Amino acid sequence: MSELVGTRTPRRARWAVTVYFALTGAGLATWTARIPEIKRDLGLDDGQVTLALFSVAAGSVLAMQVAGRLADRFGSERVMGPAGVLLAVSLLVPGFAGSLPVLLAGLLAFGAGHGTVDVSMNAQALLVQRRYGRPIVSTFHAMFSVGGLLGAGAGALAAHLGIGVGTHFAVVAAVTGVLLVVARRALVESEHVRSGPQARGGRGVPGAIVFLGVLAFFCSLGEGSMADWSPLYLSDVLDSGPAVAAVGYAVFSAAMATFRFLGDRLVSRFGPVALVRGCGLIAGVGLGAALLVHQEVAAIIGFGLFGVGLSCIIPQVFNAAGSRDPSRSARDLAQVSTLGYGGLLAGPVVIGLVTQSFGLTVGLAVPAALALLVAASAGAVRPRS
Repeated sequence: MSELVGTRTPRRARWAVTVYFALTGAGLATWTARIPEIKRDLGLDDGQVTLALFSVAAGSVLAMQVAGRLADRFGSERVMGPAGVLLAVSLLVPGFAGSLPVLLAGLLAFGAGHGTVDVSMNAQALLVQRRYGRPIVSTFHAMFSVGGLLGAGAGALAAHLGIGVGTHFAVVAAVTGVLLVVARRALVESEHVRSGPQARGGRGVPGAIVFLGVLAFFCSLGEGSMADWSPLYLSDVLDSGPAVAAVGYAVFSAAMATFRFLGDRLVSRFGPVALVRGCGLIAGVGLGAALLVHQEVAAIIGFGLFGVGLSCIIPQVFNAAGSRDPSRSARDLAQVSTLGYGGLLAGPVVIGLVTQSFGLTVGLAVPAALALLVAASAGAVRPRS
């Protein structure tokens, strides 16, 4: 206990978890930012690139199922260290891969590291929040967004300066690995570690967790659709130039990151149910109204409001899932994260299918409608007595 109080204080743990969230976002963005060059260097076609993206997703989803059980049994702080090392080291493989099979193997490992860190760091975030006695989870998610922006920016700069993918990835891997190993020492110890027969029990997924996962799926579907379809809406539907078309997603991303920093204060003042309901209404009404107005400025404002609305929902969904039963917090988070990840992957596809039949305006109305459904279901994030 003296070690916990003396060196693993909640304040130090908060900074350590912040490092994990930021570097995990940066690591994922580092890979995505250099995809065009990896595609060119290996001579990949679009189908092979899709297979590479699927490898990351498959590694993440499969690892999440195992990571939840490991974190509940041994403690999230014990899982985060090895998972962070795997995340960093596996980034080297796509940087130096000389063939498609090697690339796929490396990305599968990278996805596994990302999925394991994702589940365990969210479980640790809830543990640190309990030690603080006030909401702080939204800020962690904001730092993931900031890390993603920094990783993407560094990738663009490295490409502009002609720095090779291997060199770039090696530097990021070294910095990430060192910082995550150092940060691991400040994490707090889990309170509800499962062992023996207790660790093997409870295989079923509670209905409440499934429902929270569906809400995460709806929100992530909207987030995924913005990345691919918001620029096309501005360019193809509203005939905007390339510069204006790029602004829409930038405004969405900036709004989401900014308001995640405000999320902890908002949930302290209004409570999670009112916050999720209000955010869902802002996202659904803001995007829906912009699509009806059918103008450039309105579209950009609508994308920004959609980012504002989505910003605080996922952190509260994760908070509700991880707080429902502390003895299986990580496993419940793993299920919700898996469904959320599925929404992120399915978003562009779903919008594309709707667009083929009804046009892109109707296609983007889908995430607006789903946001309104989330608002109507806000009671699901009510803290359990």
